[in-house]
Amino acid sequence: MAEEKLEWEVTSPESRIAGESLIYTAGVVLFILICRFITALRKLYFSNPRIAPGHPIRRSSSNNTASPSSQQLGNSSIISDSDLRTLINNLDGRLTDGTEKWENVIEKSNSRLSYSAKCCKPKDSPLKYMSVTVFEDCSAQLLKDFYMDNSYREQWDNTLIEQNLLQAGDRDGVEIGRLVKKFPLLTAREYVLAWKLWEKEEDTYYCISKDCEHSLAPRQKKYVRVKYLRSGWMIRKGKNACEIRMIHQEDAGLNPDMAKLAFAKGIWRYITKMDDALRKYSVINNIQISSAVNANDFVQKVPTAVGTLDSSNARAKREFSAESSDNRQVTEELNSRRSSRRPSCKLVTNSLILLGGVICLSRGRPNLGAKVAMSYILTKLAKRGSLSQKGCFSTRVS
Repeated sequence: MAEEKLEWEVTSPESRIAGESLIYTAGVVLFILICRFITALRKLYFSNPRIAPGHPIRRSSSNNTASPSSQQLGNSSIISDSDLRTLINNLDGRLTDGTEKWENVIEKSNSRLSYSAKCCKPKDSPLKYMSVTVFEDCSAQLLKDFYMDNSYREQWDNTLIEQNLLQAGDRDGVEIGRLVKKFPLLTAREYVLAWKLWEKEEDTYYCISKDCEHSLAPRQKKYVRVKYLRSGWMIRKGKNACEIRMIHQEDAGLNPDMAKLAFAKGIWRYITKMDDALRKYSVINNIQISSAVNANDFVQKVPTAVGTLDSSNARAKREFSAESSDNRQVTEELNSRRSSRRPSCKLVTNSLILLGGVICLSRGRPNLGAKVAMSYILTKLAKRGSLSQKGCFSTRVS
């Protein structure tokens, strides 16, 4: 009887269900462990670019910079003189498609710089932006060095996570680099870009950047690779300023309207921060040698056939020089008017000293103190009135 009861307990439905649940749980745990082990192996395997399949890595220096001879020759033709010709033709802002039109996005200025940007939406490509930035009291060569110095950019640009040069300039002047930039609330974007720099007489520079692929920069899952980028700029000098005119197209996987809104809200803060870094760079550049100095070795001269196309921009350059001079004069007049409205520190100090002396000298004789103070105030007001009338008259004449 006891044996039958024991056999019933062992073979009861409850015990069978419990045993099956235990086996099922153990199987699920084992499956999860196997999946995690495979995932760890894949991460270890693909995180090392030297063993990543489909990406043969050639030997490079310790700073991950490939020599010009270590890269495929096809990269030298990524950017050609025909791209420069197209850039020069587009810098005047003319649109070839009659259905496209420019839309003003932002226009800001202060005493040291001015910035304006507009955009249009081509049919089969991302939003196209055209911006003009004028920096007062800045040379074209300094601005060019500042723009080309990615090492210094890491110090002031908090949107830049990392950057490294993949290929130094070859005989055609093409360089290739990789950048990773922050995108607020989104996955960071990775750029693998080729760029080329040209120099023209009279302190004029051109630069073109394009997206590309490179064996030293395999795709990583933690970043979103920007698949399309076309950008070009021209730096030229004015009378007391220099200008950078830029055309930029980029497909970073964002909604166009959202990208335009974010651009309009944040670009002016970014430009003012850039201006602060530029003013500091003018001091640093005289003390230490930066990567921009090495970049000068790969600057190409603008071909004669392409340079003739730039003659159409000569008038625009003269207008820019005159405009920068006028803007500077207007800014100085505005600053002088603002300062004339506010009493200077010296005037306030002298007035307080005089008032204290009057009080000390006129003890017991309040009428004398009042007369001296009143005569001083009337004299100062008369002088300020005559100066303001003279300034208004000269402004009307000019």
